[in-house]
Amino acid sequence: MTITITAFERSPDRGKGLGRDMRVRWAFEEVGQPYDVRLVSFKAMKQPAHLALQPFGQIPTYEEGDLALFESGAIVFHIAEHYPGLLPDDANARARAITWMFAALNTMEPPIVDREIARYLEGDKPWYEERKSLVEERIRKRLDDLSGRLGDADWLDGEFSAGDLLMVTVLRRLEGSGILKDYPNLSAYIARGEARPAYRRAFDAQLAVFTAAASG
Repeated sequence: MTITITAFERSPDRGKGLGRDMRVRWAFEEVGQPYDVRLVSFKAMKQPAHLALQPFGQIPTYEEGDLALFESGAIVFHIAEHYPGLLPDDANARARAITWMFAALNTMEPPIVDREIARYLEGDKPWYEERKSLVEERIRKRLDDLSGRLGDADWLDGEFSAGDLLMVTVLRRLEGSGILKDYPNLSAYIARGEARPAYRRAFDAQLAVFTAAASG
């Protein structure tokens, strides 16, 4: 049965792989599962047909037969549960990998996204610099903790897992901010994720969409 996900028709990240469909594409590539992509415009995302799949009018969504899912973390978890390659067989290691999935999305991502929101929506406010400083302080505290836990290991808990997949996509949102230069082990961790063949295939697929839209 064909699996279809949705992605931006014109990605606001200009093909940098920061859209949350990238996480789902990468997960499919890691497990070797083919998928189709339906591109949606910002206008279509707010229409009833898409809202029936994603009540908040976002991407990605996942459709397989009569199953429809939304939220990138939930979709990656579904993929990891149904295809080998993203969760360990050992029950305890599997539980720890799932814990890291939640940590990436619930602990690490919120302050990082908050920084982006502040820049886009509040960058012209007189109090923006103070707010930015406070948000970046929160981010650095999280990075301190994560860096200390990772140490010189390649991955968060033994072999690469869905926890690493999500964590790398979250940390990539800081590239260009200058913050990661103070965390060489996290920069190396991101680079290891980006060097995986499955990541490269997923990145190239989403970049091709942006390139086609830009030249159209």
